[in-house]
Formats: sequence, C-alpha cells, structure tokens
Amino acid sequence: MPNQEVVELRNRILGILIQNARARARVTQRECATALGISEEVYTRYERGLEAISLPQLEFLARFLKVPITAFRSTESLTEATRPTEMPNPAAFIPLRYRIVGARLRQARLEANRSQQDMADMLECAPEVIADYEYGKRPIPVAELELIGRALNLPLDFFMDKDSEVGQWHQLQQQFQRMKEMPPELREFVLRPINRSYLEIALKLSRMPAGTLRAIAEGLLEITY
Repeated sequence: MPNQEVVELRNRILGILIQNARARARVTQRECATALGISEEVYTRYERGLEAISLPQLEFLARFLKVPITAFRSTESLTEATRPTEMPNPAAFIPLRYRIVGARLRQARLEANRSQQDMADMLECAPEVIADYEYGKRPIPVAELELIGRALNLPLDFFMDKDSEVGQWHQLQQQFQRMKEMPPELREFVLRPINRSYLEIALKLSRMPAGTLRAIAEGLLEITY
C-alpha cells in the first residue's frame, strides 16, 4: 500500500478514536475546538479523518479529555473520564511543541544520515514541506510522523512531550498503566508505605556501577560465611 494511503487510513482511524474519547468524556466538538484554539469546522474534519491532526494537538487534546495518549494508538475502549479543571494556553503550548517536534525530527534525520529529499520521497511530498516541518512552520500530521519514525527506527515516544504539564500528565498515566500490569503481590509490596526504605535502597543500588555492586556482594558473602 502506498504511504499516502497508509496516512489517509491512519487519519480516519485516529478520527474514530478521538470521537470515541470525546463522547466518553461528554464533551462537545465545539469545546474541543475551543480548547485547541481552532475552528469547530477544522476539529470536525479531524474526527472525520478528512484533515490530519498533529502530535502536539493530539497531546493537548488527550490532556483536555483526560485520557492517556496511548488511547489513540489502539482500538481498545476508553474508560470514563472527566476533564481537568486547568489547561495550558493552546496558543502558546501547541506552536512551541511544533518547533520542538521539528527540531527532534531534524536531529534524528541528520543522525541517520538522511536528506530532506529522502523524507519527502517517503511521504510523497515536496522537500520544502519537510523543511517547514523541521522548523516548526507547519504541523506534522501524526500519521506522517509515525511513518517517519519507522523509517528512522524511532518510536513515536521520541517526539512526545516529556517536560510540560501536559507531557508529565501523560507520563503519569503511563506509569499508572505499568503499575496495573504488575503482578498483584508486587504491586501490593510497592504500594505499602512500610516498604519504601527497601525501594529506596533498590533505587540506589540500580544506580551504582557494576564494580561497586560486585564488591558489595562479595562483602556480604564474607559476612555470611
């Protein structure tokens, strides 16, 4: 399947997932459009898969709907959610994220020794479009960013926000999910306040060089025997 068809199909799937998340959060299209700082008409086109949403917009929308960003990577049903009471200003957040995502794209492309023309050929667009992406002058559709990531052997997480309130909220949701996936007995151990000192020791040990750990282990063996 040509890459452009893959992008169009992914846009339609994203639209369905976005619509599902919005419906479960009991939020209107107008409210989502207002949160993103765009017209309701443009937002409606996102849900219909007729226009491509960018990663910064998707991050912001997921935070607004209070669902993890991973909810838009699969067709799993979303849990009931309520909106957060405070949100960053989209007029400041989203354009800044465009520039950051573009800078990371340029860095990754150069490290992979790939040209803008290589990226343009893959996405079936002009090299000027890639240049606009890299300098944050044009938002990169999520579907295209996923294709670029695969070409550069990078996960979408490489481009995702990890520093702002929005990014930290998504990371916290991922941590909750990993906690849920732990065996029950391990999760219970971690959550017990009395075990905090053991966890802190384990954290310190994990940061030590291998040689230091080996010396500690040898010392323990001498004490034991």
